[in-house]
Amino acid sequence: MGALSGRTALVTGGGRGIGRAISERLGRDGARVGVHYGRDEAAAKETVAAIEAAGGEAFAVRAELGVPGDAEALWSAFDEQADGVDVLVNNAGINKAVDGTLKRVGEVTEEDFDRLFAVNTKAPFFIVQQGLSRLRDGGRIINTSTGLTRGAAKPELIAYAMSKGAVDVFTRTLAKDLGPRGITVNAVAPGAVDTDMNAGWLRGAENAGARTALGEISPLGRVAEPADIGDVVAFLASDDSRWVTGQWIDATGGVLL
Repeated sequence: MGALSGRTALVTGGGRGIGRAISERLGRDGARVGVHYGRDEAAAKETVAAIEAAGGEAFAVRAELGVPGDAEALWSAFDEQADGVDVLVNNAGINKAVDGTLKRVGEVTEEDFDRLFAVNTKAPFFIVQQGLSRLRDGGRIINTSTGLTRGAAKPELIAYAMSKGAVDVFTRTLAKDLGPRGITVNAVAPGAVDTDMNAGWLRGAENAGARTALGEISPLGRVAEPADIGDVVAFLASDDSRWVTGQWIDATGGVLL
């Protein structure tokens, strides 16, 4: 019996990177995992297949986030395949402007700002709001934050960090609101992780210097892998974390020390 046997989880952005690592770990722990995706159906199906190949259960859930009606669409798709949820992981997020670049305060457009907040802040809020009737008592909500909300400021990520700062407030307040139902709410804050999102500057022989420099920032001397974050989320999803709520969990590998 796994730690999450008999429970159902939903992981937004669950098909790639950190989300895939979370999905696969929750699946190994016995949860039936809803792997949400917005556009990359192939990645979501690969994640579902990987969970099933390891002996778990999973299903794909499609809904584009950051657009009107996104929460309704997500839960409608989820309801077709599951009856209630025990673990909700708000992991989906973006950090770049509409044109795919990183921008400082003088360059961020209203469209950039609105898009970042629509995906990173508004979507989790209404996903939770509309998921409360589906979330079982004693459940878990885990939000993906970032070390940038409490660490060194990066001017080129100002709007992204602001959107995640709102998630931190959401986490603390929601924990107090849902505590009477035995539902815990926590945020996990990674630093830079070796995912597709960071591949452009972190992977490949030509980027070996950047990778080495990034690894040296952590006392542990390496760059984070998605599984490093997925395992932290698994703890927060389990009964072992029952007395932890409203917390911002530093998962940067000690970068903020």
